[in-house]
Amino acid sequence: MSVIAPQVSPISGSAPPSAQELDRALRDASPAEVIAAALKAVGRDKLALVSSFGTESATLLKVMADVDPAIPVIFLDTGWLFEETLAYRDTLIAMLGLKDVRSIKPAEETLAREDGDRDLWFSDPDACCRIRKVEPLARALKPFDAWLNGRKRFQGSTRADIPVVEDDGTRLKFNPFANVSREELEAIFVRAKLPRHPLAASGFLSVGCMPCTSRTAEGEDARAGRWRGRAKTECGIHTMKIS
Repeated sequence: MSVIAPQVSPISGSAPPSAQELDRALRDASPAEVIAAALKAVGRDKLALVSSFGTESATLLKVMADVDPAIPVIFLDTGWLFEETLAYRDTLIAMLGLKDVRSIKPAEETLAREDGDRDLWFSDPDACCRIRKVEPLARALKPFDAWLNGRKRFQGSTRADIPVVEDDGTRLKFNPFANVSREELEAIFVRAKLPRHPLAASGFLSVGCMPCTSRTAEGEDARAGRWRGRAKTECGIHTMKIS
């Protein structure tokens, strides 16, 4: 599969395509083709990419920048992120020439009311993710009709069967890297000479908030270090309808 192919086949019909129609048309498309199709479907002003600037994020951001570096990028600054993640964000913005990165923070009044002692991550991690990620993302996505994200089927668990395009309430949700393999992901890093997340070399194969991220042991799934010891595997932005 070509990972950075610039062409996209036109989608027939004058009415806006449905998620099912788009998924059928794009199920074998390259990530660049999926992003181009998303732009064609809703336009740049109505399309956003949501990125954690985590260990694999540079690859999707690179492909997006090659298609259109002015697509808005939403970054959820939860208040619990590693300093290394914030520095990596700034590095990638400069390197890739990203034109519109929006750092979104939780509502201060919500934090004061529900997590005044900053221990909600321990007592109720689902609630912590809700106020620090799910609700801020819902607010940030209000102006948009579609969004892009970096989930991949090889990540397994709830991601093993994701389509290329799906409904997210009233919005379209595009998964340009759904079909990408680990080897293809690595090839993008190497070919584009992308910098790695500063924590990747220390064994952090998936990086989220500090209290809920740990190193991954050899042979473990890449996301095994997230919410270690709990049944939780997702923050909620991909398991709840955002719109």
